[in-house]
Amino acid sequence: MVNCRVHFNQPVWPVNTIEKYRTITWEEHGIPLKELCPHASQVVEELQNAGYEAYIVGGSVRDLILGKSPKDFDVATSATPEEVKAVFPRCRLIGRRFRLAHVRKGGHLIEVATFRGQAEPGGDDDHELHNGRILRDNVFGTLEEDALRRDFTINALFLDPVSGEIRDFVGGYQDLADRRLKLIGDPEVRYREDPVRLLRAARFEAKLGVKPEEATGEMIAKLAPLLTDVPPARLFEEVNKLFLTGHGMRSMEALQRFGLSRALLPALPAGSGKGKVRIGILLRRTLENTDQRVRSDQPVTPAFLFAALLWQRVDERVKKLRADGMAEYMAIEAAADEAIAAQCVRTSIPRRFSAVTRQIWLMQARFSKTRGKRWKRLLHEQRFRAGYDFLLLRAEEDPELQPLVEFWTEAQKGVKLQRPDEMRVRRERGGRRRRRR
Repeated sequence: MVNCRVHFNQPVWPVNTIEKYRTITWEEHGIPLKELCPHASQVVEELQNAGYEAYIVGGSVRDLILGKSPKDFDVATSATPEEVKAVFPRCRLIGRRFRLAHVRKGGHLIEVATFRGQAEPGGDDDHELHNGRILRDNVFGTLEEDALRRDFTINALFLDPVSGEIRDFVGGYQDLADRRLKLIGDPEVRYREDPVRLLRAARFEAKLGVKPEEATGEMIAKLAPLLTDVPPARLFEEVNKLFLTGHGMRSMEALQRFGLSRALLPALPAGSGKGKVRIGILLRRTLENTDQRVRSDQPVTPAFLFAALLWQRVDERVKKLRADGMAEYMAIEAAADEAIAAQCVRTSIPRRFSAVTRQIWLMQARFSKTRGKRWKRLLHEQRFRAGYDFLLLRAEEDPELQPLVEFWTEAQKGVKLQRPDEMRVRRERGGRRRRRR
């Protein structure tokens, strides 16, 4: 359960009028206006001074109500992108699917979106659907229409930083108080418009402690195959939001419960239950450790995450290839190519991350070479620490690896390991090292 700093007054409104428009005053919601991003507030104020409606909207308002500190502040306005550019001449207009304006204030990027409206059936407008999925939506409308076009009620709250009031057209404020996740409109239609909402439902449950109401939750498992229509690059972003923002283990549990794991991570072995995958000790410990690192403000990387996510498939394939006589290093190379290719069908993995993932796996073969003196060179390689951390996790799953862990733990004593950033600086300063005679 999320610890909510703001105290809600009960009841907020009678049940029979919960869908009606309501204004929540500053005295009611109690959000300290000093916690708002001053640059976003300035953008809103300048748009209002130019004669347009403008609000801070979406996840930032939701998080502020829950006592969280938002990372991003988005603005919604009645001004079209061209009119926003007239107010902020140096802003950039981006996007084709959803036209937006990027306004820079004080070194911060504020995303400004025009209120979206409902497309006319068969109308000649900038709106495109395919099998129910929105491919392009640049039909502009009113504030109320924009609220009804958003996905979940808790994301459809509009905060005016000038007056301090929140505009609520769909009962999202009360849903936050009740920890209820509810789609706006018909759930099947809204999921088909944007299948990523299936994953967002799981992420919000993990992150915010909200529970999908019956109509919102019961369609998730049924519509999981829709994720195949989402561009892989977009799903890579969703994987990072699910697993690298401090609630990765709870996100995995939510994906399993909703039957979304297999659709999102097809390279993982199937688990017991429709849409589920097998979660081993290594993956579970990786997610728990990642959550702890995020809470401690330590860096995390998709490279190590995917090394853990895909290791079960790699390990099983390596065992088969070695049984056929292939050397361990070559077997890992072949299994790595297969696993990454299988996952990239659903979620793209940029090469800068997949290359590191492969190195972490290949390091496991090199760790077994402990005779002679060549093993000492491994201590100073760039990916040694990541590979060693991965070996520790493997040993929790396979106790037979414990002697190997002890060897490399002892080997590090008295040795100053070179961090990746130090190696990069040395290369930039010194260039190619001279060969010893």
